[in-house]
Amino acid sequence: MTDSKPPVAEADRWDRLNVANDGDSDDLVGIPVLERALKTLPNRPGVYRMVGKGAEILYVGKAKNLRKRVSAYAQGRYHTNRIAYMVRETLALEVIVTASETEALLLESNLIKRHRPRYNVILRDDKSFPYILIANDHDFPQIVKHRGARNRKGEYFGPFASAKSVNRTLNTLQKAFLLRSCTDSVYHQRTRPCLLYQIKRCSAPCVDYIDQDGYAALVEDARRFLRGDASTLKKQLSEQMDDAAAGMEFERAAALRDRIRALSHVQETESINPDSIPEADVVALARDGGQICIQVFFIRAGQNWGNRAYFPRHDKDETDEAVLAAFLGQFYDNKPAPRMILTSHEADDATLIADALSTRSDRTVRISRPQRGERRAVMAHAIDNAKEALARRLAESATHIAMLEGLADMFDLPAMPQRVEVYDNSHTGGTDQIGAMIVAGPEGFEKRAYRTFNIKDKTLSPGDDFGMMREVLTRRFTRLVKSEEAGDAADRPDLVLIDGGQGQLSEAMRVLADLGVEDIALVGVAKGEDRNAGRERLFLPDTPQPISLGPRDPLLHYIQRLRDEAHRFAIGTHRAKRGKSRLKNPLDEVGGIGPKRKKALLHHFGSAKAVAQASLPDLQAVAGISETVAQRIYDHFRG
Repeated sequence: MTDSKPPVAEADRWDRLNVANDGDSDDLVGIPVLERALKTLPNRPGVYRMVGKGAEILYVGKAKNLRKRVSAYAQGRYHTNRIAYMVRETLALEVIVTASETEALLLESNLIKRHRPRYNVILRDDKSFPYILIANDHDFPQIVKHRGARNRKGEYFGPFASAKSVNRTLNTLQKAFLLRSCTDSVYHQRTRPCLLYQIKRCSAPCVDYIDQDGYAALVEDARRFLRGDASTLKKQLSEQMDDAAAGMEFERAAALRDRIRALSHVQETESINPDSIPEADVVALARDGGQICIQVFFIRAGQNWGNRAYFPRHDKDETDEAVLAAFLGQFYDNKPAPRMILTSHEADDATLIADALSTRSDRTVRISRPQRGERRAVMAHAIDNAKEALARRLAESATHIAMLEGLADMFDLPAMPQRVEVYDNSHTGGTDQIGAMIVAGPEGFEKRAYRTFNIKDKTLSPGDDFGMMREVLTRRFTRLVKSEEAGDAADRPDLVLIDGGQGQLSEAMRVLADLGVEDIALVGVAKGEDRNAGRERLFLPDTPQPISLGPRDPLLHYIQRLRDEAHRFAIGTHRAKRGKSRLKNPLDEVGGIGPKRKKALLHHFGSAKAVAQASLPDLQAVAGISETVAQRIYDHFRG
């Protein structure tokens, strides 16, 4: 099953079907906009979006009948106060007509995830899931963890809830089936078995320790296990073990015994393995303290392949059924749905959602709420996990709020900061210079808002921390000024922490003053004497002496945590950039040298260094290198 694209292309459809403010009525706002739109709206299914100031998309919705749905808004029939506020801010209404309500639902989910409108229920932290891939593009297929687009030929098994889950399963599958995990390039370079063969995790097909038919049998056994045929497979392996023992083949019998133990281990390590549910997602919702947690368990091949908790953004007036419906639409927008989805509540439009997922998956998908038996027990287990995850979330949120309120008191802020930005730089001897920004708020670290800045100013001296900080802050707050001029101030920080002392703080103050940015508190966080943690000093504008907190002060620990997270993010990004730089080939910088010519040059000369030292006639002697290209290469390496 492959991931599907949105059923309707968004590009250029909105403009063609725009039915509101089209240039002669820009003073309209709210209900008058919708009343004007009703004159041209069709009685057909489709998707609509409310547009506010600065072209901000406020809300995306779908309708079985566009005219009736918008008419309800125009008559003031709102099911929540949140929708009433949204209508008051609406400056334009845009629609896309679709062939069916099912198609409208699929497109709505795609657009909500793409634009993340302020008034929609939003699924947060929707990261891609890892899968196990058994590739079929080689005579001796590789088994490997895969994440992202399914471009490689092979069979994908999953999803797994986390990398930890898939790594644990892969580790056991290697013990049970001895399939190779090395890349094709490593495979073809082997002249003797690697360590995985020595520890009985691979059958070493790279050095012909197993023939193609024997390896194909192992691959097929692995596929059967991942498809859920574990019981039959274990029975067959047990019979083979008995036959090997009877035939005095004790080494082979021991190997089969180890494989059976490994397969049993996979099944025993998971917390729930329902016999009556071969393939399903168990989706449980819990609500408390104005927040909602949705816990998803992935059951494939009769095994629990892990679970993950989600905390969607929603209005407090939204019903559990409405939030669950919005979650399902967005959750399965970019991933295949299983044949069965078990839910803790009856989701709104459950039948319509099931039809939409069936259309996308080219197979029947059922959504049901279990009432009895093993399925009900599995759902109760998932609900308990959702409640526990939400309780932990609320406890963490309370701690974050207490710390932010403490910062407001310490730095004399008018209110508790909703967005705190922390900046740090990283480099190695002035190379691969990186600036990093992390964001924290009442719910903790907001990793979606993290940003990195590749330092572009070539005039900076290597390792010029002041210059790097100046460039980073200039770029960040120039964008902020432009967005505020366009009417969007959603990402304006209330507090900015700079990793550094008085010098870095003064540089930051100059940048913000030059850009006319006011009312943003700035604080420099510098390590104490001998750079000891626990002796940090806080530098504030217009304060001659730095502030020092007690080593056991909770606020100090919170500030240290913010600073350390910025440092971790900056270091990680810098190392990734440095790793890519080390892998760069000098030939990549020569214009007109693509993969084929680079391969021909390296094959002919043996290394990039030899290419750089080659004479012009030698370069021209390489197949595929013309006189012009040879001259270009020769000139490049000689300045």
